[in-house]
Amino acid sequence: MGRELCEAAQSTGRHATGAWVTLYHATRMDWYWWAFFLFFVGVLLGMDLGFFQRKAHEVKISEAIQSTTLRVALALLFCLGIYLGWIGGYDTPGLRVKAGVEFLTGYLIEIALSVDNVFVFALVFQYFRVPPLYQHRILFWGILGALIMRGILIFAGIALMEAFHWIIYVFGVILIYGGIKMIRNDTEDTDPTKNPVLKLFRRLVPVTSKLHGQKFFVREGGRLMATPLCVVLVAIETTDLIFAVDSIPAVLAVTRDPFVVFTSNVFAILGLRAMYFALAGILKLFRFLHYGLSAILVFIGVKMLLSQTPYAIETVQSLFVVLSLLIVSVAASLLIRRRDRLND
Repeated sequence: MGRELCEAAQSTGRHATGAWVTLYHATRMDWYWWAFFLFFVGVLLGMDLGFFQRKAHEVKISEAIQSTTLRVALALLFCLGIYLGWIGGYDTPGLRVKAGVEFLTGYLIEIALSVDNVFVFALVFQYFRVPPLYQHRILFWGILGALIMRGILIFAGIALMEAFHWIIYVFGVILIYGGIKMIRNDTEDTDPTKNPVLKLFRRLVPVTSKLHGQKFFVREGGRLMATPLCVVLVAIETTDLIFAVDSIPAVLAVTRDPFVVFTSNVFAILGLRAMYFALAGILKLFRFLHYGLSAILVFIGVKMLLSQTPYAIETVQSLFVVLSLLIVSVAASLLIRRRDRLND
């Protein structure tokens, strides 16, 4: 019995080690593309922090739409670069096409699921009465933290799937459960005060009673204290971490290529801030959108469950289904709203 346990432990260790070796080689092979991409992201964030955030201001819808359009265009150009072999170092045309389609599918899934983040961001800002003047700064630092957290979760998720193939079924069940739960539209009942991380933060860190401009920390009476903006930032970070539990397995259902998973996630997150300012005021118009999003999660979950069977769903088919669900849910929302207005 002891020998069997020992052999089982050694087997598990070999699987885990093999997974990290596989992941290491996958990232090491094209290390210069990783350096290029991280440099590109750093330039975008540096420009945003140094130029656009030099003075606190309220983001207008026109500015948000322009910013969203720019980020979507950059993501599509990046996808085209992968497809044509300019980016990523994929050796054959078949690999380039495969990686390009996987990137586009993953990016579309992440963008679609990001809509729920926009709902919750709006609720958090409304609850804490954050002036529009400071919302841009909070989302910038929140998204910077999200990039780091998601990077860790992505590589951990890929390593788990390489080490334990059955974990794909766990991810599939998580996605199906998340999709069913989304049908109830739980985001409307989100209460930031019930956030356990937020409760722990307030217990451990002293918080000032009022805002101090756009600062996250100030000194009062010789003590370093967090401002209410810092509390909101913690709420935003934990919210994104919760959503990552659904979104990252969804992209891993499309591909296990670390470069494709990471870059599609990053491009979606980079556009999230601008998307919030562009959509926060009009999301209620799309009342059936959350049904489309829930259907996407359930579909991707089923795709993961079928991935090791003869009925496995191809990436191109997934792209078509995700696009169709988004178009139908948005179109239904707009058409029924128009009908209701005509009836009134």
